[in-house]
Amino acid sequence: MATDEWARQIAEKIIAKSQAVAARNLHKIPYTSTDGCFDDKTTSDINWWTNGFYPGMLWQLYQATKDQQYRDMAVEIEEKLDRSLFQYNGLDHDNGFKWLLSAVANYRITKNPASWNRGMLAASHLAGRFNPIGQFIRAWNDSGDGSRAGWAIIDCMMNLPLLYWASEETNDPRFAQIARMHADTAASAFVRPDGSVNHIVEFDPATGEILRTHGGQGYAQGSTWSRGQAWAVYGFALSYLHTREASYLDTAKKAAHYFMACTPESGLVPVDFRQPADCTLEDSTASAIAACGLIEIGNCVPEPEKQVYYNFAKKLLRALDENRCCWNPDTDPILQKCTVAFHDPMRETTIIYGDYFFLEAIWKLTGKELFLW
Repeated sequence: MATDEWARQIAEKIIAKSQAVAARNLHKIPYTSTDGCFDDKTTSDINWWTNGFYPGMLWQLYQATKDQQYRDMAVEIEEKLDRSLFQYNGLDHDNGFKWLLSAVANYRITKNPASWNRGMLAASHLAGRFNPIGQFIRAWNDSGDGSRAGWAIIDCMMNLPLLYWASEETNDPRFAQIARMHADTAASAFVRPDGSVNHIVEFDPATGEILRTHGGQGYAQGSTWSRGQAWAVYGFALSYLHTREASYLDTAKKAAHYFMACTPESGLVPVDFRQPADCTLEDSTASAIAACGLIEIGNCVPEPEKQVYYNFAKKLLRALDENRCCWNPDTDPILQKCTVAFHDPMRETTIIYGDYFFLEAIWKLTGKELFLW
């Protein structure tokens, strides 16, 4: 079977399953699942950082099928997220994950001015987290004691497209300038000489000096959390797409080569590339995210180099399809063995962004994608 035909068949399986899943989850904002049923962050945590991924899936499904139900569900979630948009503690470095995939996605299709407004509010807050001395975007909030004022994380690379979008929409270079300065800092402070990536870098917020790195969601300080590595692969590729700055593509490729070199022959990715040899913990989300990034890198380089990235992305996706996807329409999530963090109790479970990035990668291969970054 040709790979394109394989991807097309996987897309059809996603569409068929999603129809049944959507009908059961009309008013939910899923994060994980219990006994095959999605949970709902609508009341439990409207500020949760993953709350944009299900509307992102819904917009991708709408783009592919034009089924009005998906659009209506996505708009409902977008409006629910207003409760987060107007809370200080509901906003952080992950504004892009929440509003690029919901409000900005809506605006790209409908030109709805209310959606544009939501996107711009989220972008303006993200820009306001920029530390001009250290030239980084601050990560999480804290209790007001300033304990995390100097913390930045590799995940933020994926949120920079919200700033690039805001610059394009307003013809105001400030947003893109902030995004580029953060990307430059991330390239120098997060990416190690061998291409591996730190999860958390702690700066002195007053001087910009690097104080230390933290293991974060990986195995330990100095290890290589695989999802963080995937954020770097895709995040730097996206900064290249928006700026055409060659150094960003070089950094994306450097991170990608490390990811590819460390992936087992099975194509199933560990939680941390430096976890103990006898540890078998996996994170399917890292595979799906990296596949998206590898495809985009492939789109930016000439043949035959393109096929190196495409083929490895397809290897990751095939491994997921054959070993870690649940296609039972009576079960809500698709991707299995997703892990929040090495030391977190939520290990090898289901997580909504795993489904989102798996769908997005398949959509890229079949030409169905609504580009949301």
